[in-house]
Amino acid sequence: MISAGGLALVMALAACASDEGGARSADAAQSSAAAPVLNVSYEKFVLDNGLQVILHQDSSDPVVAINIAAHVGSSRELPGRTGFAHLFEHLLFMDSENLGYGGLDEMNTRIGGTTVNGFTTSDMTQYYQDAPADGLEKIIWAEAEKLGFFIKTVSADVLANEKQVVKNEKRQSYDNQPYGYMYPLFSELLYPEDHPYSWPVIGSLEDLDAAALEDVVAFYKRWYVPNNVTLTIAGDIDPAQAKIWVEKYFGDIPRGEDIAPLPPRAAELEDTVSLYHEDQFARAPRLAMAWPSVEQFHKDAYALDILTTYLAEGKKAPLNMVLIDEEKLTSGVTMYNSTSEIAGELYLIVTAQEGGDLDELMPAIEEGFRRFEENGISEDDLKRIKAGIEVEFYGNLQSVVGKAISLSQYNLFTGNPGFVSTDIERTLAVTADDVMRVYETYLKDRNYVALSFVPQGQLDLVLEGAGKADIKEEVIVEGEGAPVDFDPTARTFEPTPSAFDRSVEPPFGEPYDLPKPEIYKANLKNGIAVYGITTSEVPVVQFSLRIDAGQDRADIEKVGVPALTADLLTRGTANKTVAELEEALQLLGAEINISAGSTATFISGTTLARNFDETVALLEEMLLEPRWDEEEFDLLKRRVAQQFVLAKANPNALAGRVSRELFYGEDHIFHYDSYGTEAQLETITMEDLKDFHAAAYKPGRAALRVVGDVKLVDVKAAFAPLAADWKGEAPETDAPAQPQDVSEAALYFYDVPGAKQSVIRAQRPSLSAVDADYPLAQAINYYLGGTFTSDLNNELRVNKGYTYGARSFFSGTEDRGFYTVSTSVRTNVTLESLELIRDLLASYGESFDEDRLQEMKEALLRQQALQTETLGEKLGVLSEISTYGYPEDYQAQNAARLEAVDLAEFRRLATTYILPGAMNYVVVGDAETQAGRLGDLGFGEPVMVDPVE
Repeated sequence: MISAGGLALVMALAACASDEGGARSADAAQSSAAAPVLNVSYEKFVLDNGLQVILHQDSSDPVVAINIAAHVGSSRELPGRTGFAHLFEHLLFMDSENLGYGGLDEMNTRIGGTTVNGFTTSDMTQYYQDAPADGLEKIIWAEAEKLGFFIKTVSADVLANEKQVVKNEKRQSYDNQPYGYMYPLFSELLYPEDHPYSWPVIGSLEDLDAAALEDVVAFYKRWYVPNNVTLTIAGDIDPAQAKIWVEKYFGDIPRGEDIAPLPPRAAELEDTVSLYHEDQFARAPRLAMAWPSVEQFHKDAYALDILTTYLAEGKKAPLNMVLIDEEKLTSGVTMYNSTSEIAGELYLIVTAQEGGDLDELMPAIEEGFRRFEENGISEDDLKRIKAGIEVEFYGNLQSVVGKAISLSQYNLFTGNPGFVSTDIERTLAVTADDVMRVYETYLKDRNYVALSFVPQGQLDLVLEGAGKADIKEEVIVEGEGAPVDFDPTARTFEPTPSAFDRSVEPPFGEPYDLPKPEIYKANLKNGIAVYGITTSEVPVVQFSLRIDAGQDRADIEKVGVPALTADLLTRGTANKTVAELEEALQLLGAEINISAGSTATFISGTTLARNFDETVALLEEMLLEPRWDEEEFDLLKRRVAQQFVLAKANPNALAGRVSRELFYGEDHIFHYDSYGTEAQLETITMEDLKDFHAAAYKPGRAALRVVGDVKLVDVKAAFAPLAADWKGEAPETDAPAQPQDVSEAALYFYDVPGAKQSVIRAQRPSLSAVDADYPLAQAINYYLGGTFTSDLNNELRVNKGYTYGARSFFSGTEDRGFYTVSTSVRTNVTLESLELIRDLLASYGESFDEDRLQEMKEALLRQQALQTETLGEKLGVLSEISTYGYPEDYQAQNAARLEAVDLAEFRRLATTYILPGAMNYVVVGDAETQAGRLGDLGFGEPVMVDPVE
């Protein structure tokens, strides 16, 4: 029975930031005063077993989401038994008594879900999934398995296999990345050994190896109990019916022992600690610093968020001014406040220029702090930072999954889902005095941890006096992590008793109507085509202006000109410095980005709906009146040069680079990164950018896409000045030559000595986005590599434990496309992984039967309910219509074509476009141990790729 009911409460959140102090334009002030109110209603009740349940009804789309938030993270683990909370995040997706092995993921895929995932922090683990509205009872049934009908399915073999997946995640996230050991070191150095935050969430490899089945069972029975969990259901639901189903599926799961909360326990440093590490992947030195902070929802946490934003983000930021603009010691500064349930940390991260001495950074950091002490933060700066927080808040509430996660999290830590309004109010209440006070309390003259990461052999660059960090790097040998030979579907346990037969999957609910966003079309007076969708779910507008000014229009000798031009347009206007432009945008709660792609430049943005006109006016100023600031141009080139350096050490970036260069020769524009080469970068001048802007930045063939809380009449009015001032046709150009075809498989190896993983990228030229077969090819790839339950991921991750994830996909533009398979695998199974990829691709068409084809078609067709929920998804639909000339109902037309696909057509598509014998296979890994083995693959001996200098 439901033991405590509650009326729906309403969080009335004013959609405007504080307006104290400072001056604003009359129009901006008026628009802020007219800010709408956003209502997020919810109902909360508690079952007799202690399960706290939150319901939120949102009928704007036929979509539902469910979220389970368990109040257990790495902070509830014990020394020597770390990583259990994260391990459970993996295990709980694998099996249950009534869904069977892999049943949860399989069901979500089958019923048309697009999201089924989880995450673990130091203090909680959340599991969430979405589905079309008629699948609500099914996902409630499935999630109840986690709490009441899971643990008996875990055997020693299941545990051993999943340990390998977690190890691969650790290698991919930490061990095989530049600066990957940074956060684990901070955990160890900030907190004493008995502190719950003294180890990373993912735990250690040693502890994972030592975890026994009885440890896992005990952990589950202690923490995965209804009275330690919040369940949230959001979306197009009938709350009364949802209550009945929650009671049915969760009500007879027994309550566990009471769990006491952990008291706050901030880090305490008696002295400053300074250590260094020689990083095999780093190409540039990095200084990372951390100070003890406060726990989440502490009164000072809000001012610390604003302090760190002000110190490091934007042109006026003191650290930015000194480190980047004046001393030119780096191209970027990162600083933020990280809070958890019982403690927090302040982080400052600066990656120096290649060869830069980290000792040079410290005086510059101290000078940045000194300037803040002298000047503090202005009221206008407070307002602009708060406006950005407001926009971020709305972004988190666009999807029902996002709402479910947010409501669960607030309830888990405060007991009140409505605390979201208090959270925002506390941020908006922060004063300039608060910001200075927390600086003096937590930063000024306080002890900290400093970590120096330097490339191998460059110890002269570490901070003076730094000691050597104690890092135990994994050594992978042949035979380590061999797959466990077992039958995961075997059932050797007594089923857990229940009041009804839980093995029967619930039926679908009432049918729903697919969403059909109403698209408007128009043309501005200068010929720009306008495509839009009006929706008032959140008071936000997103837009994208596509201009025919991409990399394909560049001179082959100066490839980076389009990308540099786009970047420089964001760095001030003729009437505004960079700082003034940033402030003008941020005061509006707006963001405008400009970037150049392979065939176009995109001006994209997000703004509060009430400030749409003012945002568009700034867009016009940026587009038509660039500042062309030489100093900013120099800083931009420095940043790009730094990106070149860092990319040389990134295994994934290297795999992408090698693959690209294999398809396009040195005389092709797409052979190169969008910024060209380091040598070309030095030759590019401001005049090159001005000439490109004058020639290519024309409204001819441009398209404007707008979604959000704005109507067509208002869009046309806002863009009318731009339409009047911006005229001209972009010159016609020939499309670049097609990529080189691949007639037979070839194998290429890029050596990264000592790599813990091999990055694999298999690729071949394929369909363009306008090819008639393109949507069908994307569809038939779904079960091969397009979803978590795909054959590639299932075999490489779930069955073998070789990887953290594997996928395949078709990607197309107007005139070209590729088919790609990508994964990162444990080093010692590089050959075995390639063999599996080759064989799975070769047999895919043959392995399909009518039942699997129908299941795949139904899953893809049902997914349409979830494909236009957020503003970003709606903008994507408009982008495809405007770029590729698709009809407005192209999704429905593609669905009809997919419904008509029979087994013969499926096999035609598979054998025509999935060709493992005609792909380039690129491996980035440890050549000494792996390259010699790959000749057995049958693609010849690997061609060794020259290292990037």
